[in-house]
Amino acid sequence: MAAPLPPTPTDKKSPENIPSAGRKTGIASERNAATKPSRWRRLPLVLRMLIASVGVFVALIAMAALGIFFIVTLAYPKLPEIDSLTDYRPKVPLRIFSADGVLIGEFGEERRSLMRINEIPLIMKRAVLAIEDDRFYEHGGVDYQGIVRATLANLHGGGGGASTITQQVARNFFLTSNEPTFVQRASRKFLYEIPLAWKIERSLSKDQILEVYMNQIYLGQRAYGFASAAQIYFGKNLKDITIAEAAMLAGLPKAPSAYNPVVNPKRAYARQQYILQRMNQLGYITNAQYDTAQKEELDIKTDNTVFGVHAEYVAEMARQLVYAQFKDETYTRGLNVFTTITKTDQDAAYLALRRGVMDYEKRHGYRGPEAYMEIPEGSKDDIEEAFDVELADHPANDDIFAAVVTAASPKQIDAVLATGEEIKIVGPGLSFATNLLSDKAPPQRKVKRGAIIRVIQDGKDWSVTQLPDVESALVSTSPQDGAIRALVGGFDFNRNKFNHVTQAWRQPGSSFKPFIYSSSLEKGLSPATIINDAPLTFTQTGGQVWQPKNYGSKFEGPISMRRALQKSINMVSIRILDRVGVKYAQNYITRFGFDAERHPPYLTMALGAGAVTPLQMATAFSVFANGGYKVNPYLISKITDVNNKLVSFARPVQAGDEANRVIDVRNAFIMDSMLRDVVRHGTGFKAMSLKRTDLAGKTGTTNDSLDAWFAGYQPGLVGIAWMGYDQPKSLGGRETGGGLALPIWINYMQTALKNVPNVDRTVPAGIIESGGDYYYSEFSPGNAAVRDLGLGGADGSAAPTEEKTSNAVKNELF
Repeated sequence: MAAPLPPTPTDKKSPENIPSAGRKTGIASERNAATKPSRWRRLPLVLRMLIASVGVFVALIAMAALGIFFIVTLAYPKLPEIDSLTDYRPKVPLRIFSADGVLIGEFGEERRSLMRINEIPLIMKRAVLAIEDDRFYEHGGVDYQGIVRATLANLHGGGGGASTITQQVARNFFLTSNEPTFVQRASRKFLYEIPLAWKIERSLSKDQILEVYMNQIYLGQRAYGFASAAQIYFGKNLKDITIAEAAMLAGLPKAPSAYNPVVNPKRAYARQQYILQRMNQLGYITNAQYDTAQKEELDIKTDNTVFGVHAEYVAEMARQLVYAQFKDETYTRGLNVFTTITKTDQDAAYLALRRGVMDYEKRHGYRGPEAYMEIPEGSKDDIEEAFDVELADHPANDDIFAAVVTAASPKQIDAVLATGEEIKIVGPGLSFATNLLSDKAPPQRKVKRGAIIRVIQDGKDWSVTQLPDVESALVSTSPQDGAIRALVGGFDFNRNKFNHVTQAWRQPGSSFKPFIYSSSLEKGLSPATIINDAPLTFTQTGGQVWQPKNYGSKFEGPISMRRALQKSINMVSIRILDRVGVKYAQNYITRFGFDAERHPPYLTMALGAGAVTPLQMATAFSVFANGGYKVNPYLISKITDVNNKLVSFARPVQAGDEANRVIDVRNAFIMDSMLRDVVRHGTGFKAMSLKRTDLAGKTGTTNDSLDAWFAGYQPGLVGIAWMGYDQPKSLGGRETGGGLALPIWINYMQTALKNVPNVDRTVPAGIIESGGDYYYSEFSPGNAAVRDLGLGGADGSAAPTEEKTSNAVKNELF
């Protein structure tokens, strides 16, 4: 009998091959089959979890690959071009600087200072990276771990984001909408923000991306970029900030309003402390630096004033000049305009003008409170709120503050400032308002509870004062090339933007006489010519009579022309102009830069009845100061672009170039000698308080004291001071140019000429000195063309009582 065949391998697990003893049949067999563990379940738990994780991971990779494929094929080609980044040209405002680099003005919607990455201090970069993206130099533009973390947080109702600096750049430049829901935000992030970040990283280096970010990001207070923010919040250049200040600035990008140290100092401080902690944890700062920065008290600029000098009129003039050339690019191109003014001169001019105006106000009495308010009955908070509302309409004017009077008597005023500080005014501080503190004071002007008054502090003491109604102007220029050294166009630019230096056409009065005298030197007169100071009567066509008078209605009789200018005698100026001829004089004064049409050809021109601006007067007196050359005033020395590349520069006319000569050098010398005597012995004598021998000038007071002037110079600097009301009215019966404008000029020159040596003039060729005076050689004493005027001399001059009709007279202004 043959042996049975061995079972095949495929049959090993078949039921037929299982021994009969182990075989189950029927229902029992089926039950056992159902309850028997599968091979998967027989695997160890750890192994099963590992396999599942690998499966999920592979699935995620596949999904990510599909997502990336979708983005690359569909979204990436539709992404915007990033030329605005590769050729980054942000909107940088127009900035105006003094000649010595002090910022005096800024114009533009965005306040921004462009800085290259190598110019940004390391501590500022580290502060930003610590809080915004500490792995910035490691990732490829997207922090995937951060995305997963933020996504899970949002799904669980939390908050947070994982945008890298590159993503923020992408969003700020190209994605302006803010999606309200998580799904919409996530969609925008994956479809646009992330692809844009990849594209940016492919086109720009890390340093370039960080540079764009640190210049473009909005940081509150209209500041864009950290350089601008450092100036606005701390009044510093970015290179000068401390670690604590850097951390404060680095906290702003997340929420410029919420973490603004001006608006929300507590929240800003808390975020600053967290950033310092992060910087320490990342090893960006040492423990010692961390401890010091934590305790540093920051000086936040709450008044938002970033300018280092009061030069508002200068800044506005420069803005207008630049706009005329660059139009709308003026405010976005990042132009830096360097003016010719210096901080020292401008500060001195500003303070001198304000002092002169306030001195005038003191002499002319207190007009009373600016306004009145009802102080409410209620809690302290209610009262303080009412004060805040009322004082908001009365902003501070430099060092002159508004205050609400809470109690008033002839011996003491109690008041509250806008800051909430309570002050007391006693003793000399009350003197200005004494007449309106008494019980007899008119109710509508009385200083009483609820009155809004102006106060000023001197040391620890407060005094009552008032804002002026009168206006003033001061300008100084270099007579060598016309560069404007200082310019103050009014008492306060914020109250009155009208620039009195360039826009106020006013009568120059006696300050105009030197130009009439100058014209006479060309007609044979000399400083020694004797002229009769006696009454004159002029009859014009139609029979109208004009009888001019001297100041004080006094007459000197025969007097030399030199002495007459010192004393500013009207009759002498009229006789000189009559001799010269009004038509000749009208044409002659145009050499100095005056407009002929604003000086009609009438004898009243001798008394300054025409119209000039202070800047014109500076140009005109420069001719005497520089030896006879006309130079044009200019304000802008150069303009550079955002990369400090020179865009344009001034080419000023120079004194010394004979092509610019407008009067004979002898004329300039003799007029200078006469104007120096005005200061030494005449109406400008107060200027001798400066203890200099090289000062020259002329006072000016118009009819009825409507305008007060002093026009003076030292050979290296011309200064013009003016005072008057915008709606012309008398400054006061006893007010003159020597009493009002000259003190302003003196106070300015005291600073401007400090350490400047005295300059003596050399007598030019063609001049003869005889008897202590100067003559043109062709008009020497022995050959004088005109020896006297108004004395009935051989030259045909009129006698003192003779009625004059030889020149037309127009009596509209006198």
